[in-house]
Amino acid sequence: MNELSMKESFVTAQKRDGKMRPALFLGLAFVLLGPPAHAPAQPAAPDVPSLLLGAAWYPEQWPESRWDKDLQLMEDAHLHVVRVGEFAWSTEEPAEGEYKLDWLARAIRLAAKHRIAVVLGTPTDAPPAWLTSKYPETLRVDAGGRRAEHGGRRQFNYADPLYRKFCAQIVTKLAQRFGHDPDVIGWQIGNEYTDESFDAGTRRQFDDWLEAHFVTLDALNRDWTTAYWSQTYGRWDEIPLPVVANENPGLLLAYKHFVTGTWRSFQRVQIDAIRKYADPRQFITTNYGGLGWSDRFDHDEVARDLSLASWDDYVGEGHLNVARNGAMHDLVRGFKRNNFWVMETQPGSVNWAPVNTTLYPGETRAMAWQAVGHGADAVLYWQWRSALNGQEQYHGSLVGPGGEPLPIYAEIGRIGSEFERAAPAIAGTAPKAQVAILHSYDSRWAIDFQRFNRDYHQLSVLLGYYRPLRDERLTVDIVNADAPLDGYKLVLAPDLNVISPQLAAHLLAYVQQGGHLLLGLRSGMKNEYDALNAERQPGPLVGPLGGRVVEYYALDAPVPVSGALGTGAVTLWAERLSVHAKDVKVLLRYGKGNGWLDGYPAMITRRADKGSISYLGAVLDPALMDRVIAWATSGADVKPEFEAVPAGVEVCRRVGADRIVFVLINHAKTPAHIALPDAMRDVLHGGSVTSVELKPQGVAVLEIATH
Repeated sequence: MNELSMKESFVTAQKRDGKMRPALFLGLAFVLLGPPAHAPAQPAAPDVPSLLLGAAWYPEQWPESRWDKDLQLMEDAHLHVVRVGEFAWSTEEPAEGEYKLDWLARAIRLAAKHRIAVVLGTPTDAPPAWLTSKYPETLRVDAGGRRAEHGGRRQFNYADPLYRKFCAQIVTKLAQRFGHDPDVIGWQIGNEYTDESFDAGTRRQFDDWLEAHFVTLDALNRDWTTAYWSQTYGRWDEIPLPVVANENPGLLLAYKHFVTGTWRSFQRVQIDAIRKYADPRQFITTNYGGLGWSDRFDHDEVARDLSLASWDDYVGEGHLNVARNGAMHDLVRGFKRNNFWVMETQPGSVNWAPVNTTLYPGETRAMAWQAVGHGADAVLYWQWRSALNGQEQYHGSLVGPGGEPLPIYAEIGRIGSEFERAAPAIAGTAPKAQVAILHSYDSRWAIDFQRFNRDYHQLSVLLGYYRPLRDERLTVDIVNADAPLDGYKLVLAPDLNVISPQLAAHLLAYVQQGGHLLLGLRSGMKNEYDALNAERQPGPLVGPLGGRVVEYYALDAPVPVSGALGTGAVTLWAERLSVHAKDVKVLLRYGKGNGWLDGYPAMITRRADKGSISYLGAVLDPALMDRVIAWATSGADVKPEFEAVPAGVEVCRRVGADRIVFVLINHAKTPAHIALPDAMRDVLHGGSVTSVELKPQGVAVLEIATH
């Protein structure tokens, strides 16, 4: 099933409450495969909007007499989905083997009365006290050897077989009870996978993983160059479980792959338990945390077993960084190369930032529409109502502890109303890009293990490429480096540090078929074992490029650079390039700087079969980077997707079979007038328009037919 249209595919709802559902519930007919023999027949699943607004709801924290009032307030604010249960293990299983799920069933039925669908969380991020007290081996051990205590969350050992057994048991009970519930549309596994364990059992699993991966110690010693510092290993159990940053780079990279595989298998235990009993129409996801940029494990790999990707979109301190937040949406969309959900976002403020500032009036609305513009089909707020006690009492919410709507409630109600009006236009659409930025967890890890310059931040480097593309009103895909590249006119790799021979062949095939590839600094320095490529950068692509990096320099002062693309300055990092093919063009050269770079190439390009391959070996100032990206897009025949707009106005595009939907957001502090290239339908207000006026934080949703 195509995840993009998953929420549109539920069959017509039964009208249990006697009310006609509004026309926005547009679900496409979905033919269910039929329940397994052991499952009772269930009524048809309800239609849900193709664009959902919701919140995290914790009915177990409140008297049941309050539930209906809360749900009525949700319905009044045009919320159509709630996430429940992801921290409710002690309520669902108050004692070992004693399951109490009737309260959850009543909560789901009551939500359905208010035309609110449910995403059911598995409660495995916060085990109950009876479990951790009776079975302390299920508790995580930190890098210092200290075992976690009860009272927080994520105190579990993700690798422990006994903990996984208990997870499978509670998830099985939930799936048996709710796997064919017509109002449960999906599942969330755990919550924000984060902390690994350094206990003896996990150490043995790592040894076994290394043996399965390398087969022989001779191969491992060779690939890690363990002769350095006399690290050569004669037994698998001699290899340390990494707890410090200055371990062998090969060991550190292997450990990250082990962590990724362990999280994936932890997740798989629960997916298998759900799928054994659940209706195929129910999706399965997990919510990635870490403000989108976390790299504790390979998100692409862990997402392979999920129906759709979702993430938790928080600003924290300050206000929306438009380019960064947009890039994180595009990164998450790239995990499954499909639309995604925002499973949590802040209703104005949080409680965990250094200064817990509140978003400006209208900024929460702009943030929600930015998510939709970048491919979100649902936006859920954390949380619905302030908890009376617990570690997150001060976190933002829609409703206060007494049940009264807070000031942000009205703004979110406006978003919900707009989502309802926009749902028919948004249905079946997704961002479609001419340009891809390559992202690789191996490369991120390899650089972060040895940054060489404390001020070198990979996200900043990526945004240096991303921002000019978005400023030119271009949709951008951020995808794994080994993803299919067919259909992209231009592919950018800001710092693709790890390039194996297989990846090099993949990239070269793209170029030979007519693609245009721009490699950034540090690209191809390492191979798949985090060892230096003997060819220097860009490693296996030196031959096709017709040039290479001679040396790299961490800079303590800016260095001038100039050439056919203009003049500017280089900061943080610079690479001295050499040219060994006559048809290579030098686009930028260093001026007088540290003496080692003076007069040498900083950027080169070469035609290759039907395409081109280029290399930029420096961090450029923003103005010059704009010109580099303009050169790259022009050379690849990448066309802007919308006419020019005033500074501060973001343009997002979603494409369907017969229409294009543009989401325009004015992030500036001054009003903006936008003349449209063609007459378009104003989705939020109706009618045909040829221009729009946007107040600060203003939003326009415009539709144009393509057939």
